[in-house]
Amino acid sequence: MRFLSFALTLVLCVAVFLAATNSAQQLPKVEQVELQPLTAQVRRLIEATDYLGAPLAVADKQALERASNLTDTVRARREIQDVLDRYSLFDIHINPESRVKVAQGQAKPELTESGWRTFLVKVRNEAGVTAQLKAESLNAQKVFSRGKGGFSSSPRPAQTITERDVRDRWLDLAMFDKPPLKPQLSGLELEYRIIQLYSRDAGRREARIGFNVGQGSQDIGFRNETDILFTCQPAMDVSLRVLDERGKPTTASFIIRDAQGRVYPLQTKRLAPDFDFQPQIYRADGERLKLPAGDYTVEFTRGPEYLTKRQPMKVVAGKPQTFTFNLERWIELAKLGWYSGDHHIHAAGCMHYETPSQGVLPQDMIRHILGEDLNVGSVLTWGPCYYYQKQFFEGKDHQLSRPENLMRYDVEVSGFPSSHTGHLVLLRLKEQDYPGAKEIEDWPTWDLPVLQWAKAQGAIVGFAHSGWGLEIKSQELPSYEMPKFDGIGANEYIVDVAHDVVDFISTVDTPAPWELNIWYHTLNAGFRTRISGETDFPCIYGERVGLGRSYVKLDGKLTYDAWVAGIDAGRAYVTDGKSHLLDFQVNDARMGVGESELTLAAPQAVRVTAKIAARLDEQPNDAIRKLRPDEKPFWDLERARIGNLREVPVELIVNGKAVARRTIVADGRTQDLQFALPLAHSSWVALRVPGSSHTNPIFVTIGGQPIRASRRSAEWCLKAVDQCWSQKAPKISAKERPAAEQAYEHARQTYRRILAESKVE
Repeated sequence: MRFLSFALTLVLCVAVFLAATNSAQQLPKVEQVELQPLTAQVRRLIEATDYLGAPLAVADKQALERASNLTDTVRARREIQDVLDRYSLFDIHINPESRVKVAQGQAKPELTESGWRTFLVKVRNEAGVTAQLKAESLNAQKVFSRGKGGFSSSPRPAQTITERDVRDRWLDLAMFDKPPLKPQLSGLELEYRIIQLYSRDAGRREARIGFNVGQGSQDIGFRNETDILFTCQPAMDVSLRVLDERGKPTTASFIIRDAQGRVYPLQTKRLAPDFDFQPQIYRADGERLKLPAGDYTVEFTRGPEYLTKRQPMKVVAGKPQTFTFNLERWIELAKLGWYSGDHHIHAAGCMHYETPSQGVLPQDMIRHILGEDLNVGSVLTWGPCYYYQKQFFEGKDHQLSRPENLMRYDVEVSGFPSSHTGHLVLLRLKEQDYPGAKEIEDWPTWDLPVLQWAKAQGAIVGFAHSGWGLEIKSQELPSYEMPKFDGIGANEYIVDVAHDVVDFISTVDTPAPWELNIWYHTLNAGFRTRISGETDFPCIYGERVGLGRSYVKLDGKLTYDAWVAGIDAGRAYVTDGKSHLLDFQVNDARMGVGESELTLAAPQAVRVTAKIAARLDEQPNDAIRKLRPDEKPFWDLERARIGNLREVPVELIVNGKAVARRTIVADGRTQDLQFALPLAHSSWVALRVPGSSHTNPIFVTIGGQPIRASRRSAEWCLKAVDQCWSQKAPKISAKERPAAEQAYEHARQTYRRILAESKVE
């Protein structure tokens, strides 16, 4: 009987102990906080963790959404905390006197060798503090760094650094307080912040981590710190075999996610050649990376000509491993003589960091060009880091180029005195410094002199991100609405084209109607400017290089000079890479050959032919196709999808109007297309897949008459000159104003003459 009593007592004691232990694991709940601002902060938190590649579990996101919609605010507050407390490694209590106290939270203290992990920090803010929450640890204090001369110093003299210092500084930590989060606390009674922890080592490591909201905010008795014993999972050396469709070694794009959807390596702590604004990394055959043991899903591809494939990868502890990734194409354009290129890539500025490295280096940029299978990548030096990056200009292909993947440094006139009139892309320059200019501020304050100087040395020149400043409300083309001409796109193009100094305008990286409208009008007036595709990486688009690209048809070997000459000749089409308009011709006249011109003695019907290939996923992507035309991605084949079918239209364009249409299945197969087109007067002809691809024109002259396709277009161009002058003149220097006035008047006179010659409305 005594034994049973003792046993019962023991069981009760164990139960009480376990209950106490479980209770201790639960973080204190905040009962007084308004629900609406709390749920708004939770939404931002979810967005931030998604961005960081460390998303909350889907079930937890759903639970948070349900809790946010509850009418019972007491229950809602508690359920929100129940979910987020499980991700919280720290519990911060700020008392009414603004003293900070820290305790360990519920999240498992697990880190990864040579990797970052993301945790939440629960903040119970009784004082309503709105200062910045800062984290610190002696275990993360930087005591040395390795440079060219070995170890350099730190907060204390190098000679006092001991082996223990090196051993104990195994941690790095950072609060994430960038958008969508704010740097400071909100002042709410409850909110959650994000902390990221990095482990240099594997094994069990202890760290003392503290928090404060400013000097003097530490609680008495050092309670603003807590000691945590971490288990740091060892990372394995993982070698990658990266093979193209022929089984040859290559470079590809990889997005690596663990079972919780977290991206590896952690995005926000990446250094070049990996960019922190991209989930993917680029790796060549035989290269390695470190990953902790676990199950991963790898998404890999190599630009839009390749399929995106997914492959599981199980990393086992205790040994190096090798995984093979076999790429698969759906189309190979270079084999057909069509070579891809992106003429607008940057190595500094925008999403790139600018200091202390002054952007990234050529060896970083070529990796991205290779990984997206761009045959040509033009890296343009511009305002940010100009004086550092300009050293890479050589007036020839960079030495890191390969026979099938060329990289060359050229110039974008952006961040220069003329930028207000429109940014310029200068390709195939021999000299990059404007005559007499010792610094950016010495360059001209309007475009025409720059274009004339570049053309004189044999460069191919055009306007960047053409749609900026040319916004129109109508989706019909051409539109006779007058844009403001108040941006940095192809604004002064309306003047410069009349001086015969513009080879192309850029497309694909601004809304299609804005880009194409001014081009259609000037084509209708008889000018023969070409289009070229660009990404403006990583400014307009940071997702990857080559999101906008041109495919140029070459009869011989790929060279930069030949590719750029193909842009100038119009022997190219522009695309998002998901649809392709090949071998476009009208009768026997081929696009980009013999001035792209067909001469007819009299009106007659002509035969338009081409080969078309496009590929959509079988299931529609509503996230893209429901976007407005002015929302990114501006060009994407998904926008052309017909209903829920795997079909898209191909339109025949004559003088800016769609006059015929065919439907094709976008399953990747190359298909022949043919139109019979009656022409009554001289016209330009092109093909397009709306919002995805567009050919350059073929010009059909009838009876020796120039193309004067529309009086209304000529009138629009004439009025546009005055509108452009009203916006640009105030920023043109007084010294250059007289020459600019003459140039604008020349453009007016040109359009008046064209208007007088135009008979077709």
